[in-house]
Amino acid sequence: MQTAFIQGMGIGGSLIMAVGAQNAFVLKQGLKRSHSLPIAAICSFIDAIMITAGVAGLGHLIMAFPLIKDIASFGGALFLLIYGYGALKSSFSDNRMDSDGELAADSLKKAVLTTLAISLLNPHLYLDTVVLLGSISVQFEGAEKQWFGAGAVLASFVWFFSLSLGAKYLSPIFKKPKAWCYLDRFICVTMWSIAAALVYPYLA
Repeated sequence: MQTAFIQGMGIGGSLIMAVGAQNAFVLKQGLKRSHSLPIAAICSFIDAIMITAGVAGLGHLIMAFPLIKDIASFGGALFLLIYGYGALKSSFSDNRMDSDGELAADSLKKAVLTTLAISLLNPHLYLDTVVLLGSISVQFEGAEKQWFGAGAVLASFVWFFSLSLGAKYLSPIFKKPKAWCYLDRFICVTMWSIAAALVYPYLA
């Protein structure tokens, strides 16, 4: 059981920590201290649900209906293009630091909806958690399979809350407007790159 739990943490953590739209968004909200804990909780709980579903065998259902992946790919690509454009536009603004506190008080709904969209419209979420982790979990049986899933779920919670809470230690760097500019442009490139990767298989 201990081996299965450790493997779940290691494999789950390696998939979750890869640079992506979700991590970039969590990092930025953590730096702004704008609803960072609710966002980390939402990301973690979504992962927990998907990992549990994958271990339970839902991955076979997704593979049997590729239309699910197609819809998520195009919907996710469109959202990431729009969000990336917003980040690029924001990179040319000079007053983000002064308005962060005010925005944090008024934009919880927007932050939650954006988190849900970035998470649920990304087909890699389903492929990594439901399909891939679900496929790996078949090597375990009974309680060991549950412990494998628990390890992957714990890795998700540890990562997202560490990323969200640890962002504050980078805040001195982001007192400079230029740092926010570079971060926004990095987020733009990340979002657009993922969007391109989502639609490329359909164009090739």
